[in-house]
Amino acid sequence: MLKFLKRIVILLILIFIGYKAIETHQNVKQVMSYQAMVREVLDEQDTQANEELVLAMIYTETKGKKADVMQSSESATGEINSIQDNKESIRQGIQTLSDNLMVAEEKQVDVWTAVQAYNFGPAYIDFIADHGGENSVDLAKEYSRTVVAPSLGNVTGKTYFYAHPIALLHGSELYINGGNYYYSRQVRLNLYLIRLLGWF
Repeated sequence: MLKFLKRIVILLILIFIGYKAIETHQNVKQVMSYQAMVREVLDEQDTQANEELVLAMIYTETKGKKADVMQSSESATGEINSIQDNKESIRQGIQTLSDNLMVAEEKQVDVWTAVQAYNFGPAYIDFIADHGGENSVDLAKEYSRTVVAPSLGNVTGKTYFYAHPIALLHGSELYINGGNYYYSRQVRLNLYLIRLLGWF
């Protein structure tokens, strides 16, 4: 009986893994449908941003399933979902990322700080410049707790459960109103997914 139960559990795990693999491949295909648009917008701008990074950010933000595909409305208008055009969202998202990359270069911090600043805002770049010049989960978590969350009303450090493979390695929580301090790590992971699955 115990062996039978173990086999059932293993089978269920394999089914779940298979389902997630298919879902991930479909999500990557959805994101890759924006490749030509991303390339076109990048050609319009003088930027350090590259196609794969932008596609990985689209995957992280919306998996290509919303009109504001890069969730860039707040950087343009201060309001969520005010952009309802895919191309405009990509244009604004690339502009924000490009600005972050330029400031990051000036401040001599790593590229992943600029990516994390896409989620936290550009002041994060100064924070990292003052704390060693290299983004990390620990520094992003500190910034989330001490700067982002309090600025949006969470002054007590309240957290909530966050289910993501990267988060599972670091406590599986985020601060309420504190942004996503795993953001740059998620983009990095999704960059590998784009490279691995994007051409199938």
